[in-house]
Amino acid sequence: MGEEGRWPVVIKKPTDKLSIYIPQSKLEQNPVERLIELGEKRDRSVNYLVVEAIIDYLKREESKS
Repeated sequence: MGEEGRWPVVIKKPTDKLSIYIPQSKLEQNPVERLIELGEKRDRSVNYLVVEAIIDYLKREESKS
């Protein structure tokens, strides 16, 4: 317990958890299954791979500006 018998306050940020919607038109490409397989091969989580992909995308797009 925190000071004066109170529990510590945890402030959550909007980025603590994200979920990604995969459009129907992209489901036939099996992105989730492919990420799981790749993650197993590289000993990485799906979340790790997704974050890396987002960072790479942002770097490419921001360098165009």
